[in-house]
Amino acid sequence: MAQQYLEHSRRILTDLRSKFKGGSKGMGLISLFGHQNEYDLREGFPLLTTKRMASSAIFHELLWFARGDTNLRYLAQNGVKIWDGNAFDHNIPALVAEGIMPEGVTERYSDAWKEGIAEYVQRVAEDEEFAERFGDLGPVYGSQWRKWKHTDEGGETREIDQLGNMIEGLRRKPTGKKHIVTAWNPGEVGSMALPPCHVMFQATASDGELEVQLYQRSCDQFLGVPFNIASYAALTQLIAQQAGLEAKTFIHSFGDAHFYTGDGERRQWYEDNLGELQARVRAAQDLSDFEDIGAWLKDVLPAERDETKWQDHVPAIIRQLSREPLPLSKLTIADKPLDELVFEDFKLEGYKSHKPIKRRMAV
Repeated sequence: MAQQYLEHSRRILTDLRSKFKGGSKGMGLISLFGHQNEYDLREGFPLLTTKRMASSAIFHELLWFARGDTNLRYLAQNGVKIWDGNAFDHNIPALVAEGIMPEGVTERYSDAWKEGIAEYVQRVAEDEEFAERFGDLGPVYGSQWRKWKHTDEGGETREIDQLGNMIEGLRRKPTGKKHIVTAWNPGEVGSMALPPCHVMFQATASDGELEVQLYQRSCDQFLGVPFNIASYAALTQLIAQQAGLEAKTFIHSFGDAHFYTGDGERRQWYEDNLGELQARVRAAQDLSDFEDIGAWLKDVLPAERDETKWQDHVPAIIRQLSREPLPLSKLTIADKPLDELVFEDFKLEGYKSHKPIKRRMAV
């Protein structure tokens, strides 16, 4: 199943519709709009093997979503770093206004910003009152999945438990076409630390087997997508168990899938030389050819700027394309009510992978 991810990655780098463009985070992107992969979960758990994946962060974040939580505190206490930058940026105005942080922390990737995040995350983890005031990310995924705000005809605001309703609906009518959870709430997107990237998912079942399809609008192919594949495969298994079904298929539908190229001279090089990179990747026939492309990139690419080091993801995916996928692992989840599940209830067996490839997430 890892091969599907690798083939999609190669397509982003070679497709005639792929293009270089500027990203919202100030860095260049090699981008392709539209794609779909299918993962048969009966064959195993699709945790990527061509680089080491942090499975603990995947399961902690999934539990965070499924509980309806939107505060960084749980993640910070469990060493999950993926939301740190977004939470910090979301709360900087209040932190600066109250004199807790200096104004200089607003410059992303500066030393002050990095030091500010480290101090902020530590305080969120250790100080419950501080976390309550400054740890929330706004109405992100957990809020939309479990606590969607709705004003009824009488003017009363009520909460809709979309995930709970999906599970109950699958129990009553598994073949239905209305089992949908959406995180894209137009009235609240502006209040979120990060607008939803994985926007909505739909479920259906037949012959006792569950299928889930995700639509993802924005797809960080190197860092985010492997994480999303594993997270939604685990979610599919979780929903299946809660609804008395077996997990069969996770279908991943992509909007804008992209590789970050860094900024400055590095970004400009990719804009000027994308055609040559595409030609070399198209011509590659075996794993050693990708090793040659990696050596070529190392020789010709300008150095990354210090403040954005490790934000060019292209050499990293080329390295993965030079690696042979390994056998799949297996995930088991304890058979407990949804709101009683804890991290220890997720057991990953037989996971073996190639070495990690470190890159920084664009915030």
